[in-house]
Amino acid sequence: MSASKRKGTSWESAIVQFLRDNGVAHAERRALAGNADRGDIAGIPGVVIEAKAEKAITLAAYVKETEAERINDGARHGIAWIKRVGKSSPADAYVVMTGEGLMRLLADAGYVPYPVTEAGDA
Repeated sequence: MSASKRKGTSWESAIVQFLRDNGVAHAERRALAGNADRGDIAGIPGVVIEAKAEKAITLAAYVKETEAERINDGARHGIAWIKRVGKSSPADAYVVMTGEGLMRLLADAGYVPYPVTEAGDA
């Protein structure tokens, strides 16, 4: 296994453990699925999590990939969970989604009314 692959696997495992430690009992790493990828972490119904542990952060690429995986999964929410350089805990990471995704999340939580308009591309 390459160093990059090992780093990614370690980050995914750290996120899964963080989720489990915080009440997401069914969090687990997903198997790779090629073009039909549905994210790296499962266990929260309706949520796709894409884990990223790269030194050079490319938000646009991460959001585009996460949105494609959200659509592949049929999920309501897609989140890119990005490791911060020099930080090991997922609690210290960046969590990124589209503005439209945030509005869907807020509507599902009851903070804003439906419908949330679907706009733009990722």
